[in-house]
This record gives sequence, structure tokens and C-alpha cells, in this order.
Amino acid sequence: MVEVTDIARRIRRDVIQMVTHSQSGHVGGALGAADLLAVLYFEHLHHDPHYPAWEQRDRFVLSNGHICAALYSALARSGYFDPAELLTFRKINSRLQGHPSRHDLPGIETSAGPLGQGLSIANGMALGLRLRASKAHVYCLVGDGEMQEGQFWEAAMTAPQQHLENITLLVSWNNIQIDGSVQQVKNIEPIGEKLTAFGWRVEVIDGHDIGQIRAALRRGDALDGVPTAIIARTILGKGVSFMENQVVWHGKAPSPEEGRRALMELGPSVAFADLPVKLEERVN
Repeated sequence: MVEVTDIARRIRRDVIQMVTHSQSGHVGGALGAADLLAVLYFEHLHHDPHYPAWEQRDRFVLSNGHICAALYSALARSGYFDPAELLTFRKINSRLQGHPSRHDLPGIETSAGPLGQGLSIANGMALGLRLRASKAHVYCLVGDGEMQEGQFWEAAMTAPQQHLENITLLVSWNNIQIDGSVQQVKNIEPIGEKLTAFGWRVEVIDGHDIGQIRAALRRGDALDGVPTAIIARTILGKGVSFMENQVVWHGKAPSPEEGRRALMELGPSVAFADLPVKLEERVN
């Protein structure tokens, strides 16, 4: 059986290959979210890649859609589409756009782009599922930078008010956004205390510790009338030393040489095969 840690490494390797090959995209946050996505798609979510519209599936909403390279990898590697298609990332007429489009790709629950909207959409999904007496759960991943948006906090007040026990909010907290540190651009701390005051059950975890992720997600499935927020401390550029915690890698594509260095640092993965591409080959 393939370990989830190795699947997370595969997602990171895919991200490096995809973004380097296209010379466009966001590597930092995608590398940071790989462990969360690996646990969700390969262990926790109730979903069927062969039947993406299954009514009883859990829903996953990626609010910070610019890190979609990691989501595309998780979808492809779990069976939603051929992994070879990952190499069309951000290319003309590709289904793998720079932000997810639910009209184009199976497994995408909502299109993304404008930041701060994901939790509102997830709330609506959770309300709809409750009306249908569905046991499905909604998971919403947001970045810390987008929590500066007012709409996020309106949604954060709504979930406890509506007793949305079927929703789990995951915050990828790396304290970096495109213009610098979140604290310097617009400090939103203490987010844990704020969410607690609104009525959320809040848990802070190491977003790269598989055991902590598993346990927090299981606790978040409790049906006791309270939504759960998991604040996952992550590292931008996780796994690649020259990218970790460096603002420039929020949205910079690696050069072919940087891509090769990154793959060497990440190390080999036994979970599925590498994408068949030479990093210096760019196809528009």
C-alpha cells in the first residue's frame, strides 16, 4: 500500500513539473497544501472518480484557486482523468486552467478566481445538502491572505448561525501572500480566537503532519451542530529549500534548472510515475 506521505511527494513533483513546463502558475501555496490534499483525496473524502456527480459524495471547495496545480494532481492521480493531461496545465484550450473551472473538468465542485468567496459557496452547498437530508460533508480550503476579504468573515459568521455541522473549513496558514507577509500587508490575527468567538470549533495543527491532519478531519466530522475550522500551519514552498518561506515563490514559475533542483530535493516517489516531460520543453 502506498503511503500518503509518498502521495504528497508525488503531488509536489507534479506541481513542479506542471508549472515549470508551462512557465506559468503558483508553486508556493500548491507545495504547501500537498499534504492536506493527499489525505483528503486518498483517505478521507467519500468520492468516486468514476462517478463525479454521485449525489452522496463529499464536496471539496478550493477557495484559493491559484494553487490549483496541487488539486489537479490529486484529481488525476486519484482517477478523475489521465495524469498525462497535467502537462496541458495553463495551455491554450486546456481543461486545466490557471484557476479551476467546474464546467470543464470532472471533480471540480466550483469555479474559482476571485478570492474570499469559497466559504460562502461551501455554506450554500452545506445548506442544500441538509435540505436533502444528505450525509455528505463539505470541505473548504482557504489561504490566509484571502481571509482579509470581508466576504470571508460574513461567511464565517453564517456557518455557526445556521448550525452547519456538515462543513469543515481548512486554513492553509503560511503567513505569506503575493505582496509580502500577511501580518505586514493586513494583519488578521488572532484568527483562531475570532472564529471561536463566532461559534466555530477551532483546532490548530501542523499542516504537514499526516497524523494530525487525519485526526483533525475525523474530529471535524462530528455531527453536533457546530462547524469545524482547522488552522493548518503550512510552509510556502514546502519540500524545496530555496522556495520555503520565500515570498517570490508565491507565483513565480521555476526555470528548467530550478525545476530540476526542486525535483532532486523532493526525492523520488513510488506513488505513480513521473510525468513524461523534459523541463526545458515548453509547449504553448
